[in-house]
Amino acid sequence: MSEPGGGGAAEPGTEPVSAVRPFLLTEGRVVAGEQALPMETQLVATQEALDQLAESHLAFERRTIIETCRVPVSLAELAARLGLHLNVVRVLVGDLHTRQLLTVHVPARAGSSDLDILRRVIDGLRAIHTSGGPGHG
Repeated sequence: MSEPGGGGAAEPGTEPVSAVRPFLLTEGRVVAGEQALPMETQLVATQEALDQLAESHLAFERRTIIETCRVPVSLAELAARLGLHLNVVRVLVGDLHTRQLLTVHVPARAGSSDLDILRRVIDGLRAIHTSGGPGHG
């Protein structure tokens, strides 16, 4: 197995990871627009975007994003499907949203921070553990 940036051969079936490609995809930008979208943001392709799929002027990644977003998909899931870093996908999604090719549904925050949610999950797990688990008691 070769080290990143090393000169050794890559393992069969794998390709070396390049930092240049994401940089080119985002045209050097590392932040999308004015506000970073949360990873649970739901994305849906607009009708205009779906109409443009018939035309072939969309770049490969943008075309794949629109095809994937025919049905609602989260930003995190989209990044995983594309095999790209979350921030790269944020930039690409921001571009498509600006061009009105994607509808972006940012989840409403219910006044809870991530820390509050984690505390409630931990408290719930402790309650299950101390009660003997499901089906006991």
